[in-house]
Formats: sequence, C-alpha cells, structure tokens
Amino acid sequence: MKKTILLCFIHGFKGGDDTFGEKSEFALHLAALVGAALPKVSVRAVTYPRYETRGDLHECVARFRDWLLNKVIDLEVANGTPSPTVDPSVRTILIGHSMGGIVAAETAISIASETPITQDDRSSIAVNVGEPLTNGLMFPYIQGVLTFDTPFLGISPGVVAHGAEGHYNNAAAAFTQLSGLSNIFWGNYNEAAAKNNANKPAAPLPAPEPAPESKRRESNGWGWGRIAVMTGAAGALAAGGVAAYMNRDQLTTGWTWVSSHLEFVGCLARGAELRQRVSLMVQLNKELEVGFANLYTRLGRAASSKQVSMVGTVMGNERTFCNLPARKDAGLWIEAVNDKAKDETGAHMAMFEPKENPGYRKLSEDAKNLIVKWSRNEWYEASTRAPIK
Repeated sequence: MKKTILLCFIHGFKGGDDTFGEKSEFALHLAALVGAALPKVSVRAVTYPRYETRGDLHECVARFRDWLLNKVIDLEVANGTPSPTVDPSVRTILIGHSMGGIVAAETAISIASETPITQDDRSSIAVNVGEPLTNGLMFPYIQGVLTFDTPFLGISPGVVAHGAEGHYNNAAAAFTQLSGLSNIFWGNYNEAAAKNNANKPAAPLPAPEPAPESKRRESNGWGWGRIAVMTGAAGALAAGGVAAYMNRDQLTTGWTWVSSHLEFVGCLARGAELRQRVSLMVQLNKELEVGFANLYTRLGRAASSKQVSMVGTVMGNERTFCNLPARKDAGLWIEAVNDKAKDETGAHMAMFEPKENPGYRKLSEDAKNLIVKWSRNEWYEASTRAPIK
C-alpha cells in the first residue's frame, strides 16, 4: 500500500505564509531531507493558511482540526486506502512555530483523546494526566509534534528584561512596567522564590491587586501599566511575528484589536495548564509513541556580554526565548543556537532565515533526524516504495 508522511506546518502569533521562509522555503527543504531519508513513503509538505491569531485558542484548534481532517481524507482517497481509520496510509507530523506549536499540541491531544473541541468548550485540555488517552485508533494519525521555539512553559524573563533595559534608562521604571507580567513571563519563578527566601535575588514586583469592578470593566480587566507592557512586550514577544513595540497612541485606538489578540496568547498566563499540556504530550509519547520535541533558540556569540543588574538577577547567563523545563520528564528539548542574533526575539523570528541564522543547516538536520526517528517503524517498513517522480 502506498503511504504518505504529511508534514503540516503551523505559524505562530501574527505569523503568516512566510513564517517558514519565503515561499515556504524551510518547509520544502525539510520535506526534501525527510523524503531522501525515508524513500519507502511519499513525503508531502503543507502549510496551514494564515489564520487569525486572536480570540479563543480553542476555536483556532477546532478550525485547524477540520482543515487537517479534510486534507488527510483527500490523501487517503488518492491512495485508495481500504480502511483509513483502522489502517491509515497517511501519518502526520504537526510542525509548529511559537504559538503554532501549542495549536499543534492541543490538536494532537484532542485527537488522541477523541474529544471534540467546540466554541463553547472553555477547557483547553479535556483529559487528565494519567488517564488513558485512547485505544490507538487516531484519525488523522499523528506521528509526531515537532515545535520550534514554542513557549510550552512560558516565556523567559530575559525576553522582556533585556528589551526593557535598553528601552528604559531607569531600572526602577522597568521593574514597575514589568510587574504585571509575573504570571506569563516568570511562570513559576515567583512560587519558587517564595520557598527560598534566603539570599533571594532581585525579582519582579508582585502583581497589583485586582482593580475595582467598575475600573475593571473600563479596561477589560487590565490596568494601564499592565496593558502597556502586554501590548508592547507580550503581544510582540510572546509568540512571534510582531517586530516592534506598540506605542501608546496605537494602544489607545486599537484596544479591541489588542484585547482580542491577548486572549489568544492568554494561555501563556495559565501555569497549571501549561504544565498539564506538556505532561499530556509526554504521556502521548509513552503510550502511543507520538514523537514530541521542541527546538528552542539560544543566543550565541553575538549576544551582549554586558552585565546588567536586572537581566543578570532574573535570567542568569543563558538567553533563550522560552522558559526551559527544570525536570527531564518534559519531552525532548534541543537548543538551536543563533550566533548572529543579538536578542531573543530576533533569534525567535529568524529561525527559518538562512541569512539571519547561521545555525539554519543544523536546525534542518536536527528536525529531519527527529522526524525520521519517529517515522521509521513497522508502518513505514510495510510500505511499498514510493514511485520515482
């Protein structure tokens, strides 16, 4: 039976068709590498069309799932598969950049748990860690979830800290502006710091008390300081694709746009949900051998070595876009060093640009090796050789 590996690429926050290189150059390059390494199957690359990265994340997942289902059904029909739900001829690798990786993980978990996602479903994850996910009859069949710089555990504090140092001359002002971001950017940093008061380094100020109901309604629950930083930093840095900070004038006139997009990236503020998503992906890997890896950016030789009080105390020597897992049971995390980028956001956005990322070739090889490892199994070996084109 003719078989197909479908590489499905999903862009992140405010991304588009050019996220994976001009004319999807990286997607086509990776498909060619995988095809050469897995000659028994056909390898297809498809990029999910640009979608609105705003509103409820679960609605995005539901729409993507429907789109993916139609794509896979078309391929199954073309392959003449007798029983696609029992013995599918198509296996899919979901490949997401930044927030696209979270869309990919949510999709894999929902398909494996056979739990439909509706617009009224306010719970991102429908199953609990430890519960059996499925009997293995996934359709579409997800062979792996490969993500690039996806902040599964939140965003590194240095992403904002380094930018804030250059943007504000007064460090105290920077701390004030960053105070409302503790949940998103520091993840569990505050919780860990509270347990270790001895010799505690300088940390972000605690989040302000909730505003009175009347004031909360006026700003959709966000204080001005928090809104300013969220739109200028979280919106631009949380998931990629926004190149510059929004100024106050844009903020004033575009709050509806801003609040809608913040709702999309709001999952980054829910620490328990972040950790559960990773745990469920690890469980998928163990139970169904669904590959799971995150290739994350780290700055290299071009990064500033200047010792800055705020950055030094918050993030240490490593400069990454993503918060890294403290424990080993969080899937496979592989660093992708960029020796040209000078800041975390630049490295995050230039992953798939050969001219801006000296590590482009290694990134491609690492991605190829992971996909080949996940796909070289009994299903692959039983395939008839793909026709030579």
